[in-house]
Amino acid sequence: MLEVKRASPQVFQVLLLDNDTTQEVEIHENDEVDYLQIQEHLKHGGSVFITSKPSQKITPPRPKMKALRKKSGLVKVTAFYFDHV
Repeated sequence: MLEVKRASPQVFQVLLLDNDTTQEVEIHENDEVDYLQIQEHLKHGGSVFITSKPSQKITPPRPKMKALRKKSGLVKVTAFYFDHV
């Protein structure tokens, strides 16, 4: 018998940062990254920060991970930052 687990869809957060006097930040959350929008924003002198948003469900850490976190205090995340095309 085969058990299939459905993965929850990944949600990306795209932060569009204006590099002018206003320094406004526009945040988009979606399951796909709009690279054309990012390219246009970069052409106009802005910066872009992309990261994945973790699901809201919190799972308790395993004993090994808990000890590891206490020891290092670091949590691994994946992020991308673009400031030009």
